[in-house]
Amino acid sequence: MPPTPEDQDQPALPPLTPEQADKLPHIHRLLLGYYGQPPAHIPSDPLTQLIHSLLAARTKALAAQQAMRELHRLLNAGPNNWEPLRDASTEDIARIIAIVTFPEQKAPRLKLILQQITARVGSLTLDFLARYRTDKIRSWLEQFEGIGPQISAAVVNLSTLRRRALAIDANHLRVVQRLCITPRADAATTEHRLMRLVPETWDAAILADHHTLIQLHAHTLCTFTEPNCAPCPLLKLCPTGQRNQADLHLTP
Repeated sequence: MPPTPEDQDQPALPPLTPEQADKLPHIHRLLLGYYGQPPAHIPSDPLTQLIHSLLAARTKALAAQQAMRELHRLLNAGPNNWEPLRDASTEDIARIIAIVTFPEQKAPRLKLILQQITARVGSLTLDFLARYRTDKIRSWLEQFEGIGPQISAAVVNLSTLRRRALAIDANHLRVVQRLCITPRADAATTEHRLMRLVPETWDAAILADHHTLIQLHAHTLCTFTEPNCAPCPLLKLCPTGQRNQADLHLTP
């Protein structure tokens, strides 16, 4: 069944200090200055975004996009018509999405989630979620196995729902932990802590741009191995980068 609307207001957050209030905007400005404005994001419907996010987990963006194109080409599946994916065999789905990581795991999970949505909603759509509060949408999505906070955040933020959320994947987590913005924690806790620092003026589109910039930075300079700290636009804010640079100067 769909979630139940609730009118209860969220508790007010304590006021931030001026330094806290400008932390994320300052990082955002520096990344914009270095990388430029990200390309405009064209939102998909919530179900299409969910499928894309499931495919994109631990997968390069280009591979996930290619898998989506292959689903459309080979199954004639796509926005407003994901029934062919739901009804395809697990083996066929795995073969079509072979370019992504762990297709043998993602194929049965995709099929099962689409079957469960159909059973609970009565049809294969998530458009009804637009009527509900963001936290209720995310709780409803996360009841399905394989959908955690990262994917539910991507669905509410990047789809036509356009809600305020941050999809904290491993790349985003690595950057903010190296910057020591919040104490080390898992993705769900980190998102909660970061959202407390997000300015009220940031809408869903700015949050999506911010995540894109963090992702780009994680792939370009703040990589998992051998981060390139010297040219980093965030070096003056980054204790980890400053330690790395100091260690380089101390190395004989």
